[in-house]
Amino acid sequence: QVQLVESGGGLVEPGGSLRLSCAASGVPFSVAVMGWYRQPPGKQRELVAAMTSGGSTDYEDSVKGRFIISRDNAKNTVYLQMNNLKPEDTAVYYCNRPRGLYSPYPTYNNWGQGTQVTVSS
Repeated sequence: QVQLVESGGGLVEPGGSLRLSCAASGVPFSVAVMGWYRQPPGKQRELVAAMTSGGSTDYEDSVKGRFIISRDNAKNTVYLQMNNLKPEDTAVYYCNRPRGLYSPYPTYNNWGQGTQVTVSS
């Protein structure tokens, strides 16, 4: 049974930073591509960052240079360091397992509860 538990969201002012965490169970974490998705209010969910088990990464254009994805394979946890946050980053953030490093499609249909990130002054 796959379980994805996201945490670390909150309210932050523009220019601020947050670090999200996702603890994954039931996932072959040591070999899986892991990724962070977000769903802004009234919009579709989109993939913003992905990372292979070997450390290769890919980012959505709007977050390049501001977000950093990382992972701890020993803890089955993936992180998203978000810097220089902008109001348009406001969304519920989720983790999942993309089907490939450059694929936006998630492997699992069951999503975690997500963590809300609100960027506002």
